[in-house]
Amino acid sequence: MLVECYDEKGAEVYEIIIKQIFQDLVLGTSVDDLKAFVNPDDPVFILAIKMKKTSNTVQFKDVASFNYDKADDVTRILIEDENYLPNILKRLWRMYSRDEIYQPTRYNIELVGNQMNLETLIIDDPHSNLQRRIYDAIFRILPEGFKIIKDMSTKDIVAVVATDELIYDSWIEKANEYIAELDNGM
Repeated sequence: MLVECYDEKGAEVYEIIIKQIFQDLVLGTSVDDLKAFVNPDDPVFILAIKMKKTSNTVQFKDVASFNYDKADDVTRILIEDENYLPNILKRLWRMYSRDEIYQPTRYNIELVGNQMNLETLIIDDPHSNLQRRIYDAIFRILPEGFKIIKDMSTKDIVAVVATDELIYDSWIEKANEYIAELDNGM
């Protein structure tokens, strides 16, 4: 972790703030590296965070088995991994009304019609979940009043430039340098 600031005490304070927020959100083990630049005189705050690799997305067919009964015109779904049941129901409730989803038992779901296309529905995306948690941390770290934010994130790096004025090209260049350094493991 590197926090750049012309004021050593300011850098130390921001390092403590970042560590505390990461501890509160249990993000420490999910992040490879972090670079931050703080300059209250300009005022600018640049933050780039490299995420660790996450597991692959989980599709519906990975955690459930599907069976379409043509005679009844019903798709029966047997949940094989209960851990994903809340995600499954949340996704289905967004797609269908609750009246259209019949759940005779905890592990069984029935839908009218041929719903075999649901097999490829993404039930869990660990990469997006981690990214969302990192954005939460960033918005807690940013100084109060820094409402002008440029998101410069890439696939595995979440990066923002924040200020309460106009964003200068030099700040964007600095953020791009941080992204390149984190991407190359520097």
